[in-house]
Amino acid sequence: MVRRVAVVGAGCSGLACIKICVDEGLEPVCFESSDDIGGMWNFRETPEPDRTSIYRSLVVNTSKEMMCFSDFPMPSDYPNFMHNSQLLQYFRLYAEHFDLLRYINFQTTVRSVLQRPDFSLSGQWEVVTINKNGQEERHIFDAILVCSGHYTHPTLPLSDFQGHETFSGRCLHSWEYKDANAFTGKRVVVVGTGNSGGDIAVEISRSAEKTFLSTRQGAWVLGRMSTNGVPLDIAVIKRINNVLFQLLPKTLVNWAAERALNNKYDHILYGLKPKHRHMERNLMINDDLPGRILQGAIVMKNNLEGFKDSRVVFEDGTVEKNIDAVVFCTGYIAKFPFLPSTLSEGPYEEVTLYKRAFPPSLQPPTLAVMGLFQVKGPLMPTVEMQARWAVKVFLGKLFKQTHKLTLGLGKYKYFFLSYPCPRQAVLQVDYIPYLDFMAGEVGVRPKLLRLFLRDPVLWAKVFFGPCTPYQYRLSGPGNWSGARQAIFTQWERVSQPFRTREIPDNTSKFGLCSPLMLTFTGTVIIVVLFSKGKIVTTLEAATEMLNKSTVFLRELWFSLPQNPDM
Repeated sequence: MVRRVAVVGAGCSGLACIKICVDEGLEPVCFESSDDIGGMWNFRETPEPDRTSIYRSLVVNTSKEMMCFSDFPMPSDYPNFMHNSQLLQYFRLYAEHFDLLRYINFQTTVRSVLQRPDFSLSGQWEVVTINKNGQEERHIFDAILVCSGHYTHPTLPLSDFQGHETFSGRCLHSWEYKDANAFTGKRVVVVGTGNSGGDIAVEISRSAEKTFLSTRQGAWVLGRMSTNGVPLDIAVIKRINNVLFQLLPKTLVNWAAERALNNKYDHILYGLKPKHRHMERNLMINDDLPGRILQGAIVMKNNLEGFKDSRVVFEDGTVEKNIDAVVFCTGYIAKFPFLPSTLSEGPYEEVTLYKRAFPPSLQPPTLAVMGLFQVKGPLMPTVEMQARWAVKVFLGKLFKQTHKLTLGLGKYKYFFLSYPCPRQAVLQVDYIPYLDFMAGEVGVRPKLLRLFLRDPVLWAKVFFGPCTPYQYRLSGPGNWSGARQAIFTQWERVSQPFRTREIPDNTSKFGLCSPLMLTFTGTVIIVVLFSKGKIVTTLEAATEMLNKSTVFLRELWFSLPQNPDM
């Protein structure tokens, strides 16, 4: 019987795991190597070995309504995209509200996690820790939740570039970067067009003499804002869009998305256009990069090839002289040195995981790794759902009959084609499908047909509105009585930070997409799903259901937000 659970790390994943363990009646014991919560979002002036590190100006790429924990909305006055210090404050509010700090052992490092001799029967683990006084302690746990993150071991590929030994400038990884002060008046090359590469290049370009952004593949770049200034993720990550993405040809979706991006700034003209299509890889989220290119403050360059004294050579043969520094934004290697080496079964000694959570070789499955994935969506709700699923598995409520822990690599064929690096490919998950899979296992996946029949106004918000985390607290184990209200008020929290100046609102709700059209579209979709392809019968049934939805239409109309653009 699982009772005691070790949680390694007190970042966002660790806090969620502690809370969920308590909810399920378990006894969590969290070990945090630093003196505070927050993990990577707790900014430190100096990077510390084997710990995550962020730069001072870092702002989140997902909006507050999409990234909050499912039963704890962020304060309404928080900006939609917040600075790292405000996100840390949210974690403090979360920990205080659910009284989580008493389960955390600070300044305690996990040295090793080993299976007990009777593991095949008990599933137990021996955990060795070192406290702040250097004392070693041994503990016995029934299950392990690894929440230490995978941004602790930077990849600095200097050996790949000829002449780096004699380069007169400074080479550093983005893990070491804190701010642009050291680069004022310098000529700097930033290598990599992930989110960090874009952020750092933009920041350095504001004070450097010249900034060059080197890319191997290029990148599709989009900002945090959608139409009318609404947060991009809250406008795009919807169930209706997920259905359309699955039904429409990928070529068509890619064409439409790329056309929209190029209408903002031509990616060929700006030197950004990648070799891959829009939907095939992660995008760069950056509000300022195109503008800095337009102003000449950032110059796009091909992939770095090598060094010659103070010069940097690129693959197209061009050379930039008098380079003072090169910042490598080249990612991280996921390492968990405290775990048994037998769990690192991948070709690159990486930890292989079933559904990005469970090592497939473990029976019984009493260890799970949280957050070791990449997703086009918010991290925190995904990790929270991973934790809810993992705890159910620990308690023996899942995997009894129908599930075997196999890798299922066939699911990743699409990602292997899109990502040249296998280690990157296996990390990819699709946001809503992945959440829905785990939610289905736990028993908290929204039942759309039932919602449509019993609460059509809520159904419309769930299906046509943003897929906010509250949807996974509407019913089932761990349901939250405030989930429905949180969904109905989510646009209020989106608009609240903007209300700093009173402006008369003379606009009408008629600017919105017609509720009648929403109703009819939803009706057709629901009936099609259950009509087994009989189109005429489907349309007749849809019309009949539409005629019966007068009450729903009236309620939906009056429940719409006051702002016509939201």
